[in-house]
Amino acid sequence: MADDNDLDLNDDAGTGDLTSSSGKKGGIGGILPALLKWVAIGLGAVILIVTVVIVTMKIVGGSQSGVSVVPVTEEYTSNKEILDWYSSLGSIRTKTSDVNPASVIVEVVLGYKKDDKATSTEITQRTVELKDFLRRYFTQKSYEELKPQNEEALRIEIRNAINDSILSSSKIKDVRFMTLDVIQQ
Repeated sequence: MADDNDLDLNDDAGTGDLTSSSGKKGGIGGILPALLKWVAIGLGAVILIVTVVIVTMKIVGGSQSGVSVVPVTEEYTSNKEILDWYSSLGSIRTKTSDVNPASVIVEVVLGYKKDDKATSTEITQRTVELKDFLRRYFTQKSYEELKPQNEEALRIEIRNAINDSILSSSKIKDVRFMTLDVIQQ
């Protein structure tokens, strides 16, 4: 036991225990390295996942191009003439010529040659005649004649009638319906 007294293993008051005074492993000093370790692991995982996805997409879609072709009808091709549109006629409300008449609400716009001031001026001067013509035109039609499948024929018929009977010094090129609502009661 004398040997135990000589070593003085349990006495901290003597020369000092170097392990107890060097500092603790806990606290901020211990959290920061652990936090950085988990951030690095997460960042590495994200980089690995993104790389795998990109490589997989290249393999799966390698022969396909990134651009798809959208079919375009002849009506909207770019080789058609660009028109100015007169849209100040407003909405026209009337009824069809049926025994049990349907309500018609239509908004018509007229297309004319781009920068044609004479046509624009004549359409503006004849706005009342145009509105009256359109009201009478739709009043003479039946519900069946105003169905969507007949819309192209209606547009051509209106264009020709306006050019022949209302406008004198100029011609419109196209007629479009912004709205064409036929409500059967």
